[in-house]
Amino acid sequence: MTVDLRTTYLGKELRSPLVASASPLSDDIGNIKRLEDAGASAIVHYSLFEEQIRQETTRLHADTLAGTESFAEALTYFPEPDTFHLGPDGYLNHIRQAKEAVDIPVIASLNGTSIGGWTRFAREMEEAGADALELNIYYIPTDMNLPGAQVEQTYLEILRAVKNAVSIPVAIKLSPFFSNMAHMAKQLETAGADGLVLFNRFYQPDIDLETFEVVPNVLLSTPQALRLPLTWIGILYGRIKPSLAATSGIHSAEDVVKLMMVGANVTMMAS
Repeated sequence: MTVDLRTTYLGKELRSPLVASASPLSDDIGNIKRLEDAGASAIVHYSLFEEQIRQETTRLHADTLAGTESFAEALTYFPEPDTFHLGPDGYLNHIRQAKEAVDIPVIASLNGTSIGGWTRFAREMEEAGADALELNIYYIPTDMNLPGAQVEQTYLEILRAVKNAVSIPVAIKLSPFFSNMAHMAKQLETAGADGLVLFNRFYQPDIDLETFEVVPNVLLSTPQALRLPLTWIGILYGRIKPSLAATSGIHSAEDVVKLMMVGANVTMMAS
């Protein structure tokens, strides 16, 4: 007997609720093909980080201009920095290649640092052929004088700006650290979100006791992490219109079934 696993996410019909979430796996077109062959119904492309592009541009300018006009015979030994191909071109080309390689939807992922960056890169991703866009808002407020309402407003302003810039569906990947997640979800719906991805996992550093240094220590999710998206998708289902995507802690078919039972449109996996 063939089981019908079709679902709808961001207005698109998918053959199953299994979606490959943003991760380094999508760096390689061959991996994207293998993910499709393994049953993924959509791919969330690895994230483009505006901050990384800015840092690379600044570093290149500093390196190429070092020593400029040091010798009368040669003002510089390098081309002008503006002649180098900096920016999102590699990412956008990868989106185009992925679209040509697979038949399933390709969802771009974006992390910006400015409203101008969010809107510019979102438009370019749409032009490159992305079927939808996931906003990966990696924002950890540390200002003790910044009220929670202002943090929420930052998310809403980004979403509104991007929605005004593109016509493709836009999902927003959220952290669980809002004072009232249900209220925030409702505000995002009003601001135009087509989907909510629950939940983002922020990088959490560790300390090396031998060197006394802060070090990165990326840990894979555990099955216990499933409980948080399971809880909130169950709370939000039927109360808001945006699609609901679950991510983090999904390790088995049973986990997928549980999330679908409480109302998830799709379940996202990586690692």
